[in-house]
Amino acid sequence: MKVIYSVLAILALGACSNEELNLKASSVETTSSGERWSEVETYEGNPTWVIEIDETETYQTITGFGGAFTESTSHLLMKLSPELRAEVLKAYFDSSGCDYTLCRTHINSSDFSLKSYSYAPVEGDLALAHFSIEEDRDDIIPIIKQAQGISQSGFKLIASPWTAPPWMKDNRAWFGGKLLPEYYSVWGEFFSKYVEAFQSEGIDIWAVTVENEPLGNDSHWESMHYTPAEMREFVVNHLSPSFEQHGIDAKILVYDQNKGAELEEWSEALLTDSVLKANIYGTAVHWYNSTYDWFPASLQRTHELAPNHHIISTEACVDAEVPHWRDDAWYWKKEATDWGWDWASPETKHYHTKYVPAYRYARDIIGDLNNWVEGWVDWNMVLDRQGGPNHAQNWCIAPVIADTTLNEVYYTPLYYVIGHFSKFIRPGAVRVALDGYERDGIMTTCFKNEDGSYALVLLNMTDANMPFEVRLNGQAWRYNLKAESIQTVQIQN
Repeated sequence: MKVIYSVLAILALGACSNEELNLKASSVETTSSGERWSEVETYEGNPTWVIEIDETETYQTITGFGGAFTESTSHLLMKLSPELRAEVLKAYFDSSGCDYTLCRTHINSSDFSLKSYSYAPVEGDLALAHFSIEEDRDDIIPIIKQAQGISQSGFKLIASPWTAPPWMKDNRAWFGGKLLPEYYSVWGEFFSKYVEAFQSEGIDIWAVTVENEPLGNDSHWESMHYTPAEMREFVVNHLSPSFEQHGIDAKILVYDQNKGAELEEWSEALLTDSVLKANIYGTAVHWYNSTYDWFPASLQRTHELAPNHHIISTEACVDAEVPHWRDDAWYWKKEATDWGWDWASPETKHYHTKYVPAYRYARDIIGDLNNWVEGWVDWNMVLDRQGGPNHAQNWCIAPVIADTTLNEVYYTPLYYVIGHFSKFIRPGAVRVALDGYERDGIMTTCFKNEDGSYALVLLNMTDANMPFEVRLNGQAWRYNLKAESIQTVQIQN
């Protein structure tokens, strides 16, 4: 693949090779001490541990990695100078940057919109004659199209609704409530109109989730509730038939909320239904049930129930925090808290401890990848120094922070952490087994790309360096995994 070769060319000065089979290895690291995708020299001493790549045992195939085109992100990017806007989008979508290949956007407004809005604002418009995506023409659509023009690889786009128009709901409100049964078919047609409208703009919707967080929230922002049975009814008898009638091949993902006990409950209900399974692509998950646990048992159970279906992590962010501007050290300290620090129930409070933001990102991605997740999508790509704009005042952190008054941006360490995966584990890559990789405070995962190259990602959450040796087919390379760091080793024929 062109992207992998270009990255390896940049790292060629630090590569070591085996002449007999012409295998080459190179490595980059991001550390708490300031390295950012920095080249790693080979290690000449004795390793502390050995990792063996076993390509004979394979698992899931990767769809991609990326972030979300929210109205907040798009609005901020449009307020930057054209030059700085292009720089940020290149940082995310060019092969010299993170090279994102899987992204998300919202259908109607979300909490990360400037206001609440719907594409079907006219009450009682059962034929959706007044349907319009005009609200997105000032920001979301032009930013997606500019990103399309920058990306050499292309990216898939997932679209998710936070709520139907209030006039379709039992509480007639943006927040909470349920879709009234008499509007199920209209809401299914709404999805089709949305996909067709974006297609007319040159933007293909690869997949939709039925509902962002169907268990709801505490009414601070757009939401709509489903039970598993209600979601099944909507998909089987309304959404899927509408897609079929309109010739739409967008994939359907169910659930779209947190891993853990709720995921297992929904998977047991939905993935044991043969009729529903025939109409869906897989399951979408989020990370907000814990600051440290990626709930592997729930992911394993979801895979076991439907091994031919797919699991995609569609949302994650440092929530309930105002961004720290140009303060790399904060992102490597155990100081961040989440919503659950204040609001979790007593029985789940232990899941919401203080955490290191850089570790949380890398830990969740590696934990997900090692448990059948095929794609991982961050939330907002860009936010301002307050953690918005956000009409719900639900402040969060993004990998890139923008100050539109100064026309400046700050690439936080989180941007570089995500890049350790998105740059080097490409769509079509297959996870392969590792032997000897388990260490306290260390996490690893490894993938074989379609071009035959390998990407081994290692996370060191300890305060000690860890010299290691990686072996593949009888050949070996040694590197030093620094304390408080993430490193990606590449091996190529």
